[in-house]
Amino acid sequence: MNLFGKRAIVFIYCFCAVAARGQQVMLLPDQLVTTETAFRADSAFGARGRKPFFEKQGVEIGFAPALFLAASAVTWGEKKSIREVRNRYLPGFKHTFDNYAQYLPAATTFGLKFAGVKGRNKLLRSAFSYGASIAIMGVLVNGIKYTAKVERPDGTSRNSFPSGHTAMAFTNATFMHKEYGLVNPSYSIAGYGTATFTGIARGLNNRHWFPDILAGAGIGILSTQLGYFFIDRIYKNKGDNLNSLSYKPASPNPSFLAIKWGYANAMHNLAKNLEINASSKLGFEAGLEGAYFFNRNWGIGGDLSFTSFPITASEIYAPNAEDPANRNVKFLTQAIGAANIAAGPYYALHFTDRWQLMLKAHCGYSIGSRGTISIKTAAAGSGAEQEIAAYKPSNTFRVGSGGALTYKLNSRLGVTGYADYQYTNPVFKYAFDEHIVELEPGFSNRVRMRNHMDYVVLGVRLTAYF
Repeated sequence: MNLFGKRAIVFIYCFCAVAARGQQVMLLPDQLVTTETAFRADSAFGARGRKPFFEKQGVEIGFAPALFLAASAVTWGEKKSIREVRNRYLPGFKHTFDNYAQYLPAATTFGLKFAGVKGRNKLLRSAFSYGASIAIMGVLVNGIKYTAKVERPDGTSRNSFPSGHTAMAFTNATFMHKEYGLVNPSYSIAGYGTATFTGIARGLNNRHWFPDILAGAGIGILSTQLGYFFIDRIYKNKGDNLNSLSYKPASPNPSFLAIKWGYANAMHNLAKNLEINASSKLGFEAGLEGAYFFNRNWGIGGDLSFTSFPITASEIYAPNAEDPANRNVKFLTQAIGAANIAAGPYYALHFTDRWQLMLKAHCGYSIGSRGTISIKTAAAGSGAEQEIAAYKPSNTFRVGSGGALTYKLNSRLGVTGYADYQYTNPVFKYAFDEHIVELEPGFSNRVRMRNHMDYVVLGVRLTAYF
């Protein structure tokens, strides 16, 4: 699997780990506390007295699902562009591990129960909660699937939205998180990590659009939250074993993992070398970021991301063309994109318990993605395109800096607005079709031109502290 495949898996994995962290609670420093105490501990974080908004039960149930469903809605208009990234990096990806991985968290949870490992509930109650969760998930997924009737990206059927495999995987992951996340957060990370592999595989296998996967994750988490909500009402408590479980204390340092999505604005036209009246448009950045802090102020970390800048279609009039239908030539250029990896120091400034400013300086490597340039003419007919050239920004050194302002919803989870500046200076390599070169005597079919790629990114991170 190449860099994009690995990065995509880590990216979605981090989103899931963050969602799990959002359901954790504050730990009292330097001591082991009972789970019952842990449920109350976050009241010491920020204001005392009235229960904060993000600690209310309705918000706890719906917050993470709402994030996934909102992300699905936001990316709906970009789903074909996102699939284009998959098609450019891993067009031949085809594996079936997602058919089995979706069930692993639930199978592991019941295995732990049979092995005598104490979790939130006893076996019978766990089974009731799981059954209710699966029933809710099945109703939601199938009700939407066969109402929306969205065609799959591979064109095989019209039941793409939402992803049923992903919903099942996240239902099972949240089940594992509910039962054993209180014992050790590693169980939550393992469960959501497995769900991550399932979700990303559905996209890489070309079975689902990216919004389908996000919606499936949201529905899966919501289903288990609701399943537990109803069963807890029957049992009239929060769990069978809460008073006998212990919680590992959290570090006071702001070490974090985060997923991020932002809009990238190039400082100048990235398509100027093409000389076909095309220009780069507002692009996007997506990825993950994390840092380990040695104390409350200083740490070191890095990010993995990909950036893409769409290119406008342009039209040139060729008066000398023999066929009048060929005189208006439209140029279509694939988005200019790159995969990025970088690392550097971080500095955190704590204004209050809730508000935090973080500054960073990064250096690293940028790997340009191959793209194509095609033409369309009236004579070629509707939808017909002819590829005339391919291009690729060279792999090059990358530097950047940025700042991020975080509002901590609780001790484990925060919402972050960030602004980054990135600079690379790649050489664009163009390879033109030999038939095009024949029309222009003396013109080489291979051209190299340097073009700065400096841009500003404004975006949002979902930040999980560990």
